Amino acid sequence: MSIVIEQIEYYLPEGILTNDDLAKENPLWEMDKVALKTGVYSRHIAGKEETALDLSVHACEKLFKKTDKEKIDALIYCTQSPDYIMPPNAYLIHKHFNFRENIVAFDINQACSGFIYGLYLAKSLILSGSAASVLIINADTYSKYIHKNDRSTRALFGDGASATLISSSDSCKGIIDSLISSCGKEYQSFYIPAGGCRMPFETADKKVKEDENGNSRTDLDIYMNGMGVLSFFRNKVSVQIKELLKKHDLVVEDIDLFVFHQASKVALDSIAAALKIKQEKIYSNIKNIGNIVSASIPVALKCAMQENRIGQGHKIIISGFGVGLSWGSILIEL
Repeated sequence: MSIVIEQIEYYLPEGILTNDDLAKENPLWEMDKVALKTGVYSRHIAGKEETALDLSVHACEKLFKKTDKEKIDALIYCTQSPDYIMPPNAYLIHKHFNFRENIVAFDINQACSGFIYGLYLAKSLILSGSAASVLIINADTYSKYIHKNDRSTRALFGDGASATLISSSDSCKGIIDSLISSCGKEYQSFYIPAGGCRMPFETADKKVKEDENGNSRTDLDIYMNGMGVLSFFRNKVSVQIKELLKKHDLVVEDIDLFVFHQASKVALDSIAAALKIKQEKIYSNIKNIGNIVSASIPVALKCAMQENRIGQGHKIIISGFGVGLSWGSILIEL
């Protein structure tokens, strides 16, 4: 028995924020230079009253036009921007679509590695016999956590959602192997200091502070040490992928396409250089979508399929990395 990605659908909110829009708001940001590093020229932004759940409902509606939701045995909802502190979004989506009761449903609080972690969990559930089909939802509205004057995050992140159906198959192909890693000691490289129980909202410092690069934020907004995170993952991700390739007697040239988390252009270029991957073997759709956190990889996979960049018989490696810090890579044969 093998585990396969049966279907992927996604939804991006209608609101679009372009670099021209940001330049008008912030004339000193030099958006042309920013775009060269981020690779982002526009991003989809959720409306004021629009949540990750709303985005995921649209993605699931598209998915359920192609597959029967009654065959789903488990629901994994990955988000860091849930509608409520409790209950998890998995139960809100369960209510919305009136799923049957005898399925397991839970949230995972992962970010840019969330799709990799979700696949890892889905494969485990299926191989254990606990499920035959698993729905993974990845949805986030990071825009709601970003200070309007923080160039480092506002120019990079967009909002979006994906819905992916994972199933068992008699094929010998599918999800071949995965490597998952964690480094909790680096958690402050990418986090929101306040708003949780450690530093509740009412006790948080809401004063706007400006860093040495001119980025402004409060303790209730995302803090990202961009260069520190980039340096960390450039080394860690390349080492992990080399290990995955070696484990299966493969080299970079044997892989038809690499689909990385769409972190930024400089991040993708850096990892490609470390692994000596030719640009034509790396898929990127960050230009008009931005970094959409855990939905980044499944959306990129779907786009690559639609553009005929991958097909039957191809070997691909997907790799996600982000908050935690966490990172993971998966080898798939279609």
